[in-house]
Amino acid sequence: MKSLVISEEVAAAVAAGGAVVALESTIVSHGMPWPQNLETALEVEDIIRAGGAVPASIAVLGGKLRVGLRKSELEALAHAEDVLKLSRADLAYGIVSGRAGATTVAATMIVAKLAGIAVFATGGIGGVHRGAAETFDVSADLHELARSEVIVVAAGAKALLDLAKTLEVLETLGVPVVAYGSDEFPAFWSRASGLPAPLRLDRPAEIAALRRARAELGLAGGMLVANPVPAADEIPASEMESYIAAAQADAVRERITGKAVTPFLLTRIFELTKGRSLVTNIALIKSNARLGAEIARAMVGSG
Repeated sequence: MKSLVISEEVAAAVAAGGAVVALESTIVSHGMPWPQNLETALEVEDIIRAGGAVPASIAVLGGKLRVGLRKSELEALAHAEDVLKLSRADLAYGIVSGRAGATTVAATMIVAKLAGIAVFATGGIGGVHRGAAETFDVSADLHELARSEVIVVAAGAKALLDLAKTLEVLETLGVPVVAYGSDEFPAFWSRASGLPAPLRLDRPAEIAALRRARAELGLAGGMLVANPVPAADEIPASEMESYIAAAQADAVRERITGKAVTPFLLTRIFELTKGRSLVTNIALIKSNARLGAEIARAMVGSG
């Protein structure tokens, strides 16, 4: 595939059947302010390497799907303005436009699958937005989880979504949702959402075994591993809900729609929490990277 460019480090690890963890780039371009966006991206890559795996940050640069970014490329994304936010619907447009494009969860899954990478660590997935009965705003991430054979490690879905409806859609699509070491589905900044976890596993080896069993059954699609944020870093759900409600009201008042909704809400919640949400966001991303590396290592040699 001429538009797919994989770094030597990542290509060698994939060819050798080694442990590789994909990373998205919207966290760098849209999800965090400077300089935390670059610092976090580099620290996450270091965590994955320390865990015995190879990090593979993914973006669209110069008309190419780039898998395994250099530090200079991550820094350019962290500084750049007007970076495209790419999902399944516009990933190909990102290639032909020649503009810099950051990959969402859905787009990162697509590219990871093309590159032969089976594990992807991120912050939180998209899902069913609150008020979706009127707006029909449902993230492409959910359908991509049903399509692409990639394990997505996240702190659940972003808590500003309708988590109950998100779980219902994932069930309808046949996507396994595994809470790691918990009987409750996490709520991104918070360890508990009040919703029971559909499935629970406690060890990376069990997650690797589940993926192997699904492959043997011929079941298509990936799975969501919901990893609760570390207890020391969480903001309780009861507290977060007031901030989310205020941010949602602001978005409605300012008529924010489409892809602009999530970045707007995250920025407003950052302001309302006086920066605490960003601290928690960084902590959960690092935690997911550690678990992603452990799962990738457990999958080596498991078939």
